[in-house]
Amino acid sequence: MASRQVPKILSRKLVAQSRLLKIEAVDLRFSNGEQRQFERMQGSGRGAVMVVPFIDDETMILIREYAAGMHEYQLGFPKGLIDPGESPEEAAQRELKEEIGFGCESLERLTEVTMAPQFFQAKMTLFVANNLYPEQLPGDEPEPLEKVHWKLADIDQLLAQPDFTEARSLTALLMMLRNKGL
Repeated sequence: MASRQVPKILSRKLVAQSRLLKIEAVDLRFSNGEQRQFERMQGSGRGAVMVVPFIDDETMILIREYAAGMHEYQLGFPKGLIDPGESPEEAAQRELKEEIGFGCESLERLTEVTMAPQFFQAKMTLFVANNLYPEQLPGDEPEPLEKVHWKLADIDQLLAQPDFTEARSLTALLMMLRNKGL
């Protein structure tokens, strides 16, 4: 398949900004001469991480936390932004300690994913953590996170949970299962 030429950016204009996001209007000219304006959100540019932690060979730890976008609690894996100067691996270790009170001796990178790339400039690195050890760091959550242990043998029940719907968590679960040959 031949690679396509990306559209030429004719102009960019910041149309809205918050503490975490910038919304930009981008005027583009495509290789066929067609012109369009797209809006896109720009994150911090630092990226984010998500970790599938295993307390033992058969048991994962998930968290249930408030999801403001949905205005409900969601079940998923520990995650967070990469702080300035951190590697994805360092951020994954920190997030584990902040969100579930464990560090890990073994951290395996699964893949990097994008989220709604048509509108959002953000990447997330997915990991599996094994050989956990207790270590707590203060987190930035407004309330304690509920920790939920889930057996690999009960994956079908996890997939049926009405609060386990986040695409990034589902992707991390799929990649972990494929990586384990399950």
